[in-house]
Amino acid sequence: RRRRRGRARARTEALLHTLKRSRRVKANDRERNRMHHLNAALDELRSVLPTFPDDTKLTKIETLRFAYNYIWALSETLRLA
Repeated sequence: RRRRRGRARARTEALLHTLKRSRRVKANDRERNRMHHLNAALDELRSVLPTFPDDTKLTKIETLRFAYNYIWALSETLRLA
């Protein structure tokens, strides 16, 4: 007879289901936090970009494209000055 030690013992199906659910909940929390941080950063970026009219809220991709073009335009202005 051999003895099983520590983590080597067989896991039941219910325990595996609980572990999978716990991992999924943690992964969902991480993704939710990631998106909150990304949205906060985009809001901060929107606040420094000149938009017309002021009440216009740019989408995520519009914000990134506009920021890229705005930085390029400022760089060109400096280069030509």
